[in-house]
Amino acid sequence: MTLAIFDLDNTLLDGDSDHAWGEFLVDRQWVDAEEHRQRNDEFYRQYQQGGLDIDAYLRFALGPIAGHRVEELQPLHDDFMANYIAPMRLPKAEQLIEHHRAQGDTLMIITATNRFVTEPIARAMGIQIMLASEAEVVDGRYTGNSEDIPCFQGGKVIRLQRWLRENGETLAGSYFYSDSHNDLPLLEQVDHPVAVDPDDRLREAANRAGWPIISLR
Repeated sequence: MTLAIFDLDNTLLDGDSDHAWGEFLVDRQWVDAEEHRQRNDEFYRQYQQGGLDIDAYLRFALGPIAGHRVEELQPLHDDFMANYIAPMRLPKAEQLIEHHRAQGDTLMIITATNRFVTEPIARAMGIQIMLASEAEVVDGRYTGNSEDIPCFQGGKVIRLQRWLRENGETLAGSYFYSDSHNDLPLLEQVDHPVAVDPDDRLREAANRAGWPIISLR
C-alpha cells in the first residue's frame, strides 16, 4: 500500500481541535472558566514553541472527562462537532483526501490530540485509520489518564513504525502532510513530506530541504 498520512490540527482543520475542546468546555461551563482557559492557552503556546510537556498536557486535557462513561459523553461531543469542528472543515482538505482516495492510497490521520476528541473527526472525514494519543478507559469510564506512547513529536514515529510492523507495511511511496515543526521527525521519514500552511520553523526546514509547501486555506 501507499500511505497518505495527515496531521489533523491546523492541517486538515482550520484550527486546533485540542485547544477548541478546551474552549468548548469553558463555554459549556464544564470547567472553571478563568483557570481552564489560562492553562489551555499556556499549553497551546508551549506547543507552538516546541516545548510542550505532552504528559502534563494530556493530564490537563483528559481531566474533565475523568469518571464519565464513554457513551454519556456522546451528546457533548456531538455538540462540539456541530458547533466547533464543522466550521473548521476545509474544502481543499476534503479535496486532497479525495485525491489520495481516488489514487487508491491508504489514508491515515496521525495526531497528538487524544482519541476521544479526534476519532469522531476522522470518522466524519471518512478516514478509518488513526494514530492518536490514547485516553485510558477502565470499566467503561475514562480515568483521566493517558496510556501508551503519546503520539507527539518522535512519538509519532514510534507509533507509526509499530503500526507498520503489525500490519506488514512500509513507508515506500508514503506522503505526510503537516503544518508544524513538531512533526519534523516524521516528515523526515516519509518519501513525500509536504508542509501545509506551515509555521515559521517548518517553512524554513521545508525550504532548506526542498519540500513542497501548499495551502489548504
